[in-house]
Amino acid sequence: MKPSRTSKAWMQEHLNDEFVKRAQKEGYRARAAYKLIEIDDKDKLIRPGMTIVDLGSAPGSWSQVATQRLKGQGKVIALDILEMQPIGGVTFIQGDFREESVLRELEAQLNNKQLDLVIADMAPNISGVKDVDQAGAAYLTELALEFSRDWLKPKGSFLVKVFIGAGFEEILHNMRQMFDKVVTRKPKASRDRSSEVYLLGIGRKP
Repeated sequence: MKPSRTSKAWMQEHLNDEFVKRAQKEGYRARAAYKLIEIDDKDKLIRPGMTIVDLGSAPGSWSQVATQRLKGQGKVIALDILEMQPIGGVTFIQGDFREESVLRELEAQLNNKQLDLVIADMAPNISGVKDVDQAGAAYLTELALEFSRDWLKPKGSFLVKVFIGAGFEEILHNMRQMFDKVVTRKPKASRDRSSEVYLLGIGRKP
């Protein structure tokens, strides 16, 4: 099938993207690495000795950043429905986070140990129907928030990608009930036209 003008334009933009070029040069699997780098530089989320869960991890750029910043001290458990090539120091589970059996497998890996940080850069498969996609994204966020409620230690943090639109205010409200402080981050590597932002909950309430 002949590529559409839109897909050609997207590919051209992608190849010219400064963060794509930097990722290739610096060995990151995706430009998304720079979103976490910028947020962590600002908010100092990742410290050696932490146990971190990375939800929606493939292709692995956030796990790469997390392991680098743990400096060999700590643990990263990553999960995605898609396959992810191995990363040293990362335990990977392939499965659908929405399925109970996959959640149980993830919890078994935790071995009853509470988490310091949950990072979630998840997005549903895009259908192109805005309301459907928005609902799918909001559902994933709610599941990630529930998981954090169950497994984050007091004063732990939660970083999640959300989309401005239906369900956003409810997510924000729920996070404010759960954390001492909730802030919005829009890193430079997040494209201006995208409705995505990152919500960061700092200080899990007991």
